[in-house]
Amino acid sequence: MSSAKKAEIAGLLGPTVQALGLELWGIELALSRSSSLLRLYIDHRERPVTLEECEAVSREVSAVMDVNDPIASNYTLEVSSPGLDRPLYHAAQYQRFVGEVVRAQTLTPINGRRRFQGRIVGADEGQVTIELDTGPVTLAMADIEKAKLVPQFETQGKAQRARGGKKDE
Repeated sequence: MSSAKKAEIAGLLGPTVQALGLELWGIELALSRSSSLLRLYIDHRERPVTLEECEAVSREVSAVMDVNDPIASNYTLEVSSPGLDRPLYHAAQYQRFVGEVVRAQTLTPINGRRRFQGRIVGADEGQVTIELDTGPVTLAMADIEKAKLVPQFETQGKAQRARGGKKDE
């Protein structure tokens, strides 16, 4: 989806989502000839998003989309929480998750590679810096095709308990 179309849809739907006490986290649009998919990710800063909130956003957004019709073809609307492996779309989202592990893919190769995984160490409006095993890399936001957080789960004690041992204190 073009960035202009994303901005148009975000500008149209953002106030509706915000009026329901939620944040429009991101938008994905997969276009096809037969049926397209519009996926909205919604979030709440202080707690998980509920199924009822997804349903309410879907109802309200459907009404707005029917009136304004920004997508010319037939489409299916999905409303979802971003989840633990949440996609990142904007500099403020990278800033919010400084210290977390991210997996990013760029549009074109940078130093011979397109995939990067490491800890976010900094971000501003134009770029994000990720600490890789080989050192830091700075990616321009405009060069990032997609990025997602990589959930980090505590596993040490669980493996010991599964074998019948006790967790180290």
